[in-house]
Amino acid sequence: MMLSPDQAVDSDHPSSAPSDPESLEAKGLRSCCASDLEAPEGEGAGAGGEGRPALHPQQPLSREEKRRRRRATAKYRSAHATRERIRVEAFNLAFAELRKLLPTLPPDKKLSKIEILRLAICYISYLNHVLDV
Repeated sequence: MMLSPDQAVDSDHPSSAPSDPESLEAKGLRSCCASDLEAPEGEGAGAGGEGRPALHPQQPLSREEKRRRRRATAKYRSAHATRERIRVEAFNLAFAELRKLLPTLPPDKKLSKIEILRLAICYISYLNHVLDV
């Protein structure tokens, strides 16, 4: 990191730079995140009441932040995985039923999903042509 001449420390070695908040603040080097780690005046304990400083002041959470936090729980992820598994099984069952209705040689030939859809389109077109004749 390059320092401007007014921010440069007397010593050339960066480890000799002062690290206490007052001296950093006086030189304009105090990090914006450092203020987040300090408890505001008059607050001794953090939000948990365990004697730790609060990292961020308690603000009402936005709808998006509430949704993000709810989705981060193990219970939610497990329920979501279960719903997704059921959805995929139903999807695969629908393809299997469609596959049974399509004529192929050999009849038990394994087809991919895209092949099933393309064959269904061709078969429907053929049946329309047969009805029109």
